[in-house]
Amino acid sequence: MNENVSAHSGDVVIGVDFGTLSGRAVVVSVADGAELAGAVHEFEHGVVAQTLPGSDHPLAPDTALQVPEDYRAVLRHAVPKALAAAGVSPDRVVGIGTDFTACTVLPTTADGTPLCELEEFAGRPHAYPKLWKHHAAQREADDINTLAEERGEPWLSRYGGKISSEWQFAKGLQVLREDPEVYGRTERWIEAADWIVWVLCGSETRNVCTAGYKGIHQDGAWPGRDYLAALHPDFAGFAEEKLAHPLMQLGDRAGGLSAAAAALTGLPEGIAVSVGNVDAHVTAAAAQTVEPGRMLAVMGTSTCHVMNGASFAEVPGMCGAVKDGIAPGFWGYEAGQSGVGDIFGWFAESYAPAEYRGEADELGISVHDLLSRKAADQPVGGHGLVALDWHSGNRSVLVDHDLSGVLCGLTLATRPEEVYRALVESTAFGTRTILDAFAGSGVPVEEFTVAGGLKRNAFVLQIYADVLNRPLAIADSDQGPALGSAIHAAVAAGAYADIRTASAAMGGAARNAVLPDPDRAAAYDRLYAVYTELHDHFGRGGSDALHTLRTIRNESLAD
Repeated sequence: MNENVSAHSGDVVIGVDFGTLSGRAVVVSVADGAELAGAVHEFEHGVVAQTLPGSDHPLAPDTALQVPEDYRAVLRHAVPKALAAAGVSPDRVVGIGTDFTACTVLPTTADGTPLCELEEFAGRPHAYPKLWKHHAAQREADDINTLAEERGEPWLSRYGGKISSEWQFAKGLQVLREDPEVYGRTERWIEAADWIVWVLCGSETRNVCTAGYKGIHQDGAWPGRDYLAALHPDFAGFAEEKLAHPLMQLGDRAGGLSAAAAALTGLPEGIAVSVGNVDAHVTAAAAQTVEPGRMLAVMGTSTCHVMNGASFAEVPGMCGAVKDGIAPGFWGYEAGQSGVGDIFGWFAESYAPAEYRGEADELGISVHDLLSRKAADQPVGGHGLVALDWHSGNRSVLVDHDLSGVLCGLTLATRPEEVYRALVESTAFGTRTILDAFAGSGVPVEEFTVAGGLKRNAFVLQIYADVLNRPLAIADSDQGPALGSAIHAAVAAGAYADIRTASAAMGGAARNAVLPDPDRAAAYDRLYAVYTELHDHFGRGGSDALHTLRTIRNESLAD
């Protein structure tokens, strides 16, 4: 055993994963990464997409907000419950680490108070945290990209040629354009990943991961004032006034747990709090995919693909290449799909016939499981369908959230399970498109590991193995982000020298857990060719139909 770990053999760390609808805390052994217990706290307000709390005024299309008190409630409830379930005394806890969905970003005062908690801004949508799936800033993203390309901004290539409407600058510019008063009152524009660490430590910190991937921070600098001023005169000081703060490395100690946070969580004051992180990136430590060439796909409502590389290369349509962005010493690459499990859920909840629901109830299984069973034995291509997985827009490789889903090949004989299978296949085709982009740019994916909620769906995993025509490794933990945060907490507490060492001791994955079938893989090559044809037609300028439909919808809803 590592000498440092021997000194901490009875110690535990807490990992807290803040997701889209809930937060989860796990209690983890420092010595070997064993998960002793966990607890979940559901966000009271969930995703605020229709109206603000206490209001009946409809929000704009593609809005997705949250309520900061829901985040504090996770610390208040889930952490003590997890400790109690583990039967662990608080004095054994040596550190706490957190991760967050990203880009989930909020405006605050200089002392960290969210603007939505100020009485005068409680009814203003732009005063609330913008969740990662807030896609109402696509116009701003388009303007940012167009201007950057015209000016030859050097940072643009680090993001595959486009930044996303999900990220800090697009969302910040939207606030300025649509509510200048909220923008003017914003003294800090901060990722929730860093804000929750502020709650825990009582002092502001910023991490290299969110700054690099979501904040366009490259080579020690933000986009320049002159560029920002060209977007909007009042945007010139956005970075240096609302973002600029010394950045900390992942795995570092952000500070000690404050007295207020100790009272909130029931943990000892002064224990190590690790630097904030993103849910997907922190999971790399849990899944033992820190080494170069090992791509991790965190598959849930969306999918985030992260991988370390020894050197930098430009990959079209990626979500960023950031030095030290996943683990110190490497170039961290990120790509992703904005809708995966969300797409499956949308179809199962909205379009499964009543008789299917009844059958699922009789069998004691979910509608998802029933659709998976019915679809599992279909021959590849037997449904005659191909779908485009853009129901939440396209994060990679087109980086365009004004795109929407497409389903081709429907007939009057098409069954619900066939549509469901086509939707699952479409997300696998989307992942294959991402892997092809990396390989074509000289960044080969040597191993593909799956984590997240969908790793438990054997039907989905087999389709991915067949479409990708490669074996899948499966992360051991069902709570990869929370375990990853705990691993980072162990490093921050001094139990391990670095993230790579801690990952080797505390993480785990089953290699070659799902193997491709050669015949199905060959059959999928034909369907993938059709997918690629449709992908390029609707996404690369062959047809502007999807953008036109989005414009018509938005104009209609605005009337």
